[in-house]
Amino acid sequence: MSDMMVAVEFQTRVKDGTIEVPEQYRDQVYGVVRVIILRTDEPKKSKIIERLVQHPIQDPTFQPLTRAAIYTRSPSEEGHEDGTSV
Repeated sequence: MSDMMVAVEFQTRVKDGTIEVPEQYRDQVYGVVRVIILRTDEPKKSKIIERLVQHPIQDPTFQPLTRAAIYTRSPSEEGHEDGTSV
């Protein structure tokens, strides 16, 4: 007995764990089959920024920078401690 493999390709949506075979392929797909699933959509993206905006992390030790601190450059920002520049 020869094991002949028939490949059928189509796109569909999985509904409640069920993959419906389109009508035009049903006569070719019967008995025991091997299924390979290739997702074409991108995985869900993280919504961490949205969550943080809605529920900011509270840090009791946080102190915002003053305007002077923002515009004052420290020596470590001008170069590395070993004398090399950034």
